[in-house]
Parts: sequence; structure tokens; C-alpha cells
Amino acid sequence: MWLEEVDEILKGYLPYYILIVLPIFIIISPGNPVSASAEFPVYRMQHYDLHGVAHGCRSAGINLEARSLSSWSSPRHCVVTRLKDLTVDNFQNIKLKAGALLIMLPQDFSNLKDKERQHFLLLENAITTQEISIPVYFARYSKKLDIIVNEISQGLDTNDMNKSAAEAMFNSIAANGYQIVVSSNNPSLKADARVATVQGHLSGYSTDGKIPTIAVVAYYDSFGVAPDLAYGADSNGSGVVMLLELIRLFSGLYAEAKTHGKYNIVFLLTGGGKINYQGSKKWLEDQLDSLDGSIIQEASYVMCLDTLASKDSIYMHVSKPPKDGSPAAHFYKELSAASTDYPSVTVDSVHKKINLAEDVLGWEHERYSIRRLPAFTLSALKSHRDLQRATILDTRENLDIERLTRSTKVIAEALARQIYNVSGGNVFGESWDVNKRFIESWADYVTTQPRSPQLLSNKDNVLVNTFKDTFNKYLRDVKISYAVPEKRDPDFQFYEVSRGTMNVYSVKPAVFDLVLTLAIILYLGTIYFFIDYFPLLYRFACSLTANKKVKVN
Repeated sequence: MWLEEVDEILKGYLPYYILIVLPIFIIISPGNPVSASAEFPVYRMQHYDLHGVAHGCRSAGINLEARSLSSWSSPRHCVVTRLKDLTVDNFQNIKLKAGALLIMLPQDFSNLKDKERQHFLLLENAITTQEISIPVYFARYSKKLDIIVNEISQGLDTNDMNKSAAEAMFNSIAANGYQIVVSSNNPSLKADARVATVQGHLSGYSTDGKIPTIAVVAYYDSFGVAPDLAYGADSNGSGVVMLLELIRLFSGLYAEAKTHGKYNIVFLLTGGGKINYQGSKKWLEDQLDSLDGSIIQEASYVMCLDTLASKDSIYMHVSKPPKDGSPAAHFYKELSAASTDYPSVTVDSVHKKINLAEDVLGWEHERYSIRRLPAFTLSALKSHRDLQRATILDTRENLDIERLTRSTKVIAEALARQIYNVSGGNVFGESWDVNKRFIESWADYVTTQPRSPQLLSNKDNVLVNTFKDTFNKYLRDVKISYAVPEKRDPDFQFYEVSRGTMNVYSVKPAVFDLVLTLAIILYLGTIYFFIDYFPLLYRFACSLTANKKVKVN
């Protein structure tokens, strides 16, 4: 009798699955299901080979528990930290013992203090000069990611000595954890990688016979700790913009018979500048090792442009001091004279011998000097080791257009004075002068996309084609040559996977799973015994009811 009544109650009003399954789902489900996961774009660290030496991180996929700088302990953890909190010592330890590293970048690079900026430059240089086996990713600042980083830092921090044992145990069980997942295949060699160099020239005119040649060169790629974050506004966006303005100025002068110069001017935009100037190397081999005559063979000098907007200084870097009376010495004299029109601009020379024992050359002109061509580099930086030449902090917001315009005027005036043999007077004036709007528009365009070498190595790159179209507009005999790595002994190799999508899942710590399992077992055991011994409970309840009825009578 009683069993039929109980069965009627359970079937009609309280099914078994509600008693057992629903409470379990309530316990393990997150308070806010929407916040249980998040998705962010991330950028993988540099990965390339140069002269057989591996650079950057060699792996890409991540599926690890997130931990802070102070709480990680094993290769099962992905260390998540802000850029400002990471030190070189931290990084050295992480790369050897952790499973992965995720670094959140500052919200605005332009607001960094000098100390913070220098800290990051040193850290970036330390990271990029070594091979790393674990995946290293960078993420832009976002409020949601910032909250996650805070929770990772606070919720799982086991080093707080002010907490009691009970609090520490409770936090280790109840704290929210995060699982970092970046689904990516193993990095593979980039097929058909090629480094493009665009060339064109203006032909000089002279009745005296042989016409001397001047070459103006700038590499167009950039470098930083992550390829997709390397915009290179100054290094070497400023060199590219200045070269394009020189093309515009001198093509206008050479178009008129009265102002046609007596020098051939060769303009080169080379690729692979950040990987030991591979574009210049290949172009020189094609020019000097071919049986045909080369316009660069008897060049008066080669002028390279590199990072010209960081300071009001112009340094002329040479591998061998030019002899008195030589064209290079004459140009330096005119450069110093032209700078007097701008009191803030200083001109100086820096002599640095080529160290053939080093794997990477310091300046682009050294490629030409090795081939016995008189060459020099103009730069606002005094040393080739300046960390500003290879950083993701080099953005458009930090590029000083006014300074770049001044430097362009000084260099353009010095070059024009030499070409037209005018000393003591200005060649350019109000009617035909350096155009600030032209410089600014090109600076905006060049910095619209990252220009790390591997990102520009595809066959029909838009940026390279734009350079070619601009050359065709102003110059003659425009050509593109390509540096391609050899199959047996490649000078350089690029790898796929430079960015990805990071999924962050809110999870409980492993100890929570253990506690939850025990709680579920206890709960199911209680339900089991309740159902199994229900007849006894029912009789007991009935006896209590019967006793009450007797007392009432």
C-alpha cells in the first residue's frame, strides 16, 4: 500500500532525475555562463632562421592552465602577466620550466614613461636574441583581458603569508581558474618566401662624357618581438618616406631641361633589411657579378637612409673615412652647410669598421662597402645597437613628422647642392621644396600594416606593388628583383603562424574537482540510502501520526 503511494508521488510530482541530476548541474555550473569563456586575438613571437641559426619561439599550440608570475610551478602552466611586471630573469626561468607565456601589452605605448619604455626595450632585446622552445604570445590590452589577468594574479596567488591555513585551503578550492587554449598547428616553413627589392633611376645629362652615379637606398621592412606588431614607423618607415620624397623632388627637377642634373641617381627600396640586408646583398650580386655593365659599378657613393626621425641629429656612418676631395667628403661638407639653416639640427660623422666575424652587419652601407663601393648611412641614431631600431614601440603615434620634414630638407638640399655644384645657396625654395603633406601621407600609409620581413615575403604583396607603381610614376627602368633562400644552404627561412586566436575558459582548480567528486558521491549515497530505507522512514512517520491521533482522542 505505502509503496504504491510513494511511487505515485515520485512519478507524478518529483521524478528521480530532478532529485539527482538537477542539483549536480546547479553546483558545477558557473554563476554567469557568458563569462565562462572569452576570445582574444594574440600575436606569436618572432620565428625565423638566419644563416642557419634559429631565432624566436619554435612552437605555437597551447592548452594549459593559466597561472601568474608568482604562482606557476610546472610545464603544465601557461604564465600570464603584464608586460611591465615581466623581467629578464623571470623570462629566463619561464622559458626553461613553464609550458607557455602570454604577455598583455600596455594600453597606450605613447604614454609610457621613460623608465617603462627602457625596461621594455631591454626585455624585448633579450627575448629576440635567443631561441625559445615554448610558445610565447602577446595580446593587446582590453578591459576583459585585464580583469582575467587580475583574477589569475589574485585568486591563485599562493604566496600571501597573511592568509590563514583555512583561508588558503578555501581559496585553493573555491578560486576561479582559467584554461588557456590556442589551437594552432606546428609552425611550418613558409613556402615560396621571397624578399623583393624595387629599383629605378633618373638619368643624368652631360656633354663631358661619362656621367657619375649616386645611389639612394632604404630598406622598407621593420622588426619587433612579434611580427604582426612591428610597424616600424621610424625604423625604417622614416627612411622609406624620405626616399620617396627625394624621388618626387629630383624627378621634377630632372624633367626640366634647365634643371636636368649631371648625375645619374639610382633609387632602391630594399627588402630584408632586418635580416642582415638580404635585399641589398642579392641586388649587388646581380649587378656586380653579371657580365653586363652595371650602373652602380662606378658609383660616386651609395647613400643609405635609416631611422631619421627619432632625434634632431644626422649622423653619417662610414666604414672607412672618405678621402678629402672625394664625392662622399663633398656631400658631408654640403650636409653640414645645409644644416646651419636649422639650428636644432646637428651633423656629425661616426666611423665604425666592418666586423666580418659578426653574423649580422650593423648598417646597410656595409653591404656596399664590402663590395668596395664608397657608401655611408645617414641616421639620427649614433649607434647601430640602439634598441629603437627593433621594437614594437615604434608606432605612428611616436613618429615626429616635423622632425622628419626638417631632416628631409637638410639631406635633400645637401644632395641638390652637390648635384648642381651650388655651394652657399639654396637649390630648393618656396615654389619647389619638401612637401610636409606628402611626407605625412606616406608615413600614414607605410604604418597602416606591420612590415616584418616574413609578412611581406609573398609573391604579390600590396605594399611592394604600391612602391613599384610610385617608382613607375617618377622614375625610369623600374624593376623588381627577388632574394630567394637556397634549398641546400639558405641564408634565411621564415615560418608560418604569426598570429592566432586565444580562448580563455573559466575553470575550477584540480582540487575543486576532487572535492566536487566527493560531494557528489556523498549526495548520491544519501539519495540511495533515503530511497532504500524509505519504508522504515514511512513506518516511523506513520507511527508518529498514529500516536498523535491517540492523544487527541
